[in-house]
Amino acid sequence: MEGYLEKCDPLDWRRFLIAVKRLADSLSYGTDASPFLGAGIEYVQSRPYQWGDPVRAIDWRVTARASKVYIKEYEAPKRMPCYLLVDTSASMTISSAVPSKYALAVYLAGGLAYACLERISPVGVVAVGGRPLVVRPSLSRERILQWLYQLRHFRYDEPTTLGQRIGELAASLFHRVLVIVLSDMHDRDGLPALKRLAQLHDVAVLQLRDPAERGLRGCGFLRAREAETARTFVTHGRRQQLDQEALQRDLRRAGIDHLLLDTDKPLVVKVRQFFATRNLLGRGAR
Repeated sequence: MEGYLEKCDPLDWRRFLIAVKRLADSLSYGTDASPFLGAGIEYVQSRPYQWGDPVRAIDWRVTARASKVYIKEYEAPKRMPCYLLVDTSASMTISSAVPSKYALAVYLAGGLAYACLERISPVGVVAVGGRPLVVRPSLSRERILQWLYQLRHFRYDEPTTLGQRIGELAASLFHRVLVIVLSDMHDRDGLPALKRLAQLHDVAVLQLRDPAERGLRGCGFLRAREAETARTFVTHGRRQQLDQEALQRDLRRAGIDHLLLDTDKPLVVKVRQFFATRNLLGRGAR
């Protein structure tokens, strides 16, 4: 069965893009696009002034010592490519409340992609589910629109392939990249793969959690079915499927930045503070 995050009429698509761009503006707030200021701009040398050089680039210390006007030269900024790994599996799409984990993952992926472009960072996407969606990093806004539109379509029967896709991605990387995972982390192979990836690359995990995953109060014992494998099991309403404390501890030990987001709580401020305090989007400047 195929469903949609939104009805695919032009009005809803336009509203979705407006919300995504507002999120990107929020994540980019406070960054400085000046070629002479900001993180990642490294001083190289000073050279004699030439006609047409900007006054703001004058190196006043060297000028005072040499009695001639000198200009500061900076290394051209190079940004680390960013990969967004979006979990498209069934456990993301089935939810107990609106919005679903998957809807928020696509929303966050769009906002992060546009925020990367604001910092001149190429951005790509990999779907970690059943669909073969892999887009290499680029600075094309049109390409972002294309994969965002594809991600707005989803299925309820996709398996989790987080560990497998991370292994495939790692084998194709020849330079250091930033990898941002948007998933509920239900794949048992995901954590070991992330630990290996974090040894060579910068990794951050935005974990999405449904209210039901925190526990079903007052329901006692119940029979449930796993969304992706259709496996039935008996559990208790207070029991959590995922050992959250162990997961957070393992991610921290591996040097992986982690943020837990509940779908029934405001998340924009938390995401903005998370990226700002860790300088994740600006970490790749060199």
